[in-house]
Amino acid sequence: MPDGVDPEGAARLRAILNSPTYREADKDIGFLAHDAARPVRLQLDFLKADVRLAERGINRTVVILGSTRLPEPSAARAALDSAEAALAKNPADAELQRAAAVAGRRVQTSRYYDVARDLGRLVGSIQQPMDGDRIAVLTGGGPGIMEAANRGAWEAGAESVGLNINLPTEQFPNSYISPHLCFSFHYFAVRKMHFLKRIKALVACPGGYGTFDEVFEALTLVQTRRVEPFPIVLVGESFWRRAFDADFLAAEGMISPQDLQLFRFAETAEHAWELIRGWYAERGTPLC
Repeated sequence: MPDGVDPEGAARLRAILNSPTYREADKDIGFLAHDAARPVRLQLDFLKADVRLAERGINRTVVILGSTRLPEPSAARAALDSAEAALAKNPADAELQRAAAVAGRRVQTSRYYDVARDLGRLVGSIQQPMDGDRIAVLTGGGPGIMEAANRGAWEAGAESVGLNINLPTEQFPNSYISPHLCFSFHYFAVRKMHFLKRIKALVACPGGYGTFDEVFEALTLVQTRRVEPFPIVLVGESFWRRAFDADFLAAEGMISPQDLQLFRFAETAEHAWELIRGWYAERGTPLC
């Protein structure tokens, strides 16, 4: 419009160009955050990791899970020393008594950090094929057992994957994940799909709700044949038998006796790896 015909026209045009409605949809962050755009966000949450993993030729994963709260043994010992020192100053304090007791238990269970680390190293040491059909350690990307597994792969000179999750209390990825294979998810459901999409084996060390969530989903999908079967190894038989009494469920008729064969117990990385490779050898389809 020529100058002078409508002196307010330029201001109106600026208002139009600056309006969020004028932005292209994929550049409008406000619109993408709208409730109606959730299906698109779900798709993008899945697609980004799917594309990047395919680009790196990672089509098979050994998923290693476990508690974020199990540090390496030296750190567990230092935490116990600190808890006992605090308790010594106020021995009647119930919270300090509990903290010292938990710290003592973690000194014992921290050995699973080394198991996960050794297993990550074993998987990372596999000679990879040249055709791009590669296998990698995959974890939830956080501290504790997940850090240990990524660390073992890193020590073997191998790439490894971390699937982090956006939580109210920030969970930073551990530093041993390959930078180009560390992903941050918004949706738990999408993250869980990536745990299972390329899975060739699941190894679960002692953990809490998050670990149980992944283990029981894997057991359910294998039991119901919604996915191709894969070996499931629970590390730490005494822990798992107390936390998850599968024999009781079978006796009560809640699961079938054959469902007890969906998983195996192991105490060491070497045993877990032997069970996984043996599972595939029995079926004539070697893991690697």
